[in-house]
Amino acid sequence: MLFAIHALDRSGALPTRLANYDAHKAFLSDTSRFGVKIVMSGPLVSDDGQTMIGSLFLIEAPGRSEVEAFNRADPFAAAGIWDKVTITGFLRRQG
Repeated sequence: MLFAIHALDRSGALPTRLANYDAHKAFLSDTSRFGVKIVMSGPLVSDDGQTMIGSLFLIEAPGRSEVEAFNRADPFAAAGIWDKVTITGFLRRQG
């Protein structure tokens, strides 16, 4: 099953995001211990097209519990970068 993770940063989190960026990228390089696969992911940006304001993931997983465990273990979550995280099932129609 596919799941979308939509995570919006808390106000003023950009310096903390940048300080934890390498740890976050390393974490994403191997998701096998959570039983999930990243289909695609990347930062959400403000209208200037550059300033990172959150994260978006499309995850393939057996169920929600695996996605929740994966999300909780992300260094960005541990650093308190995200203000609001929504995990929603997703049905692929195109692409």
